[in-house]
Amino acid sequence: MQAWVMHKETPRHRATTMEDRLMKKLLYVGMDVHKESIVIACAGEGEEVRVLGTIVNTSIALDAAIRKLVSSGKQPVFVYEAGPCGYVIYRHLRERGFSCMVTAPSLIPRKTGDRVKTDMRDAIMLTRLFRAGELTGITVPDADDEAMRDLFRARLDAKKISKTVRQQLVGFLLRIGAVYSGTKHWTKTHFKWLDELSLPQPAQQLALQEYIDAIRQCDNRVARLESMLQTSAAQWKRLEEVKRLQTLRGVSFLTAIGLIAELGDLRRFKTARQLMAYTGLVPSENSSGGAIHRGRITKTGNVNVRWLLVESAWSYRLKARKSACLLKRQVDADEKVQELSWKAQVRLCGRYQRLLQKGKSKGKVITCIARELAGFIWALGNMQSEKQAA
Repeated sequence: MQAWVMHKETPRHRATTMEDRLMKKLLYVGMDVHKESIVIACAGEGEEVRVLGTIVNTSIALDAAIRKLVSSGKQPVFVYEAGPCGYVIYRHLRERGFSCMVTAPSLIPRKTGDRVKTDMRDAIMLTRLFRAGELTGITVPDADDEAMRDLFRARLDAKKISKTVRQQLVGFLLRIGAVYSGTKHWTKTHFKWLDELSLPQPAQQLALQEYIDAIRQCDNRVARLESMLQTSAAQWKRLEEVKRLQTLRGVSFLTAIGLIAELGDLRRFKTARQLMAYTGLVPSENSSGGAIHRGRITKTGNVNVRWLLVESAWSYRLKARKSACLLKRQVDADEKVQELSWKAQVRLCGRYQRLLQKGKSKGKVITCIARELAGFIWALGNMQSEKQAA
């Protein structure tokens, strides 16, 4: 009777069959993106990877390539490496209803013996790894979050330029033997001394004035950008998260907005440990068998977030207390937020002193405090305010 042929199809079997059918209709597309060109490779399930060609990096050329891919009768899914070209292509594809992954370059598996690298080989490699499920995608920020992040980074760039110009002026004065006798630089007294400084050579006096003007221009630019951050944050959807972070000691408005702008939605991290790992403040490990070896911190992830956390961690070297400035930032905060802020301060201040008494260096202790501070930031980011709960 051959009864084994007429078996009853279970719901699980039907789901698997439908999944297999959908997989066969997918067309995996890997793109090697550059400023002026895009190399495209594609492959279906069980097919050999083929190079579609090179197109100009414009939306018109990309749409033409998409029409060619769709004409094959399969559903294209795209992937490309994160890079200087940003997320323009990602958003363009998503607006047209296509799935797209932006993968982290540092997490792409690479053969150690492969010394040949071309755009075509990169596109083929991305396609193969994408089809095999070996790529790790990054979280792409929405347009509002990216705009706030760009404004914050513009302020960071302005501060770096201001620091460079100051160093150049100090070096110039040291070369000509003009040494300031005061204790602190860049105060009103210091600038008054600079304005009244008279040099013997007219050319040197001109150089001095140019340095002074450049410093004041940089300071004005930083002040303008900070004012713009205040104005833009008032209309930002993540303003409540920024306010909650400001209840922590050592986290001012600029630090809070920088952390949220760089991290985005903190709820995307399932645990506090994931956020700690993302900041690169966790120790590296090289263990084998029964031997466990832990080394320096990994320093992976976002550099700006790690720097902000370390700078904030220095405030916990002092005794735990609620200063007038901190109480002012906590005026409108929920009771649970204030309790968690005080809990963080008591724990981190005490931990700093205990680790210091054990003979740990200040650098290592601050790194440890910064890592735990990231955990409290994660908790505040995932905490619902009373207004949201209502």
